[in-house]
Amino acid sequence: MGKVKTDQIKKLGKELMARFPSKFNTNFDENKKSVDALTKGATTRVRNQTAGYITRTLALAQASSAAESEMENEEIAE
Repeated sequence: MGKVKTDQIKKLGKELMARFPSKFNTNFDENKKSVDALTKGATTRVRNQTAGYITRTLALAQASSAAESEMENEEIAE
């Protein structure tokens, strides 16, 4: 499997992150448990793909914000 996610997974992941932002972080296993608790009736595959999408999205957002703050610190030092 690659990094391509279906629209269903992306839509579900974005909705869950918008409605319950405090329940998710960059840990896949914790996100998997949160997705399982919040979505009743989802298959294991959908749960895992959604948790993976959320984990990756949050990790990328965290990395980009860290890179931005590092660039700002370099500009201030100059």
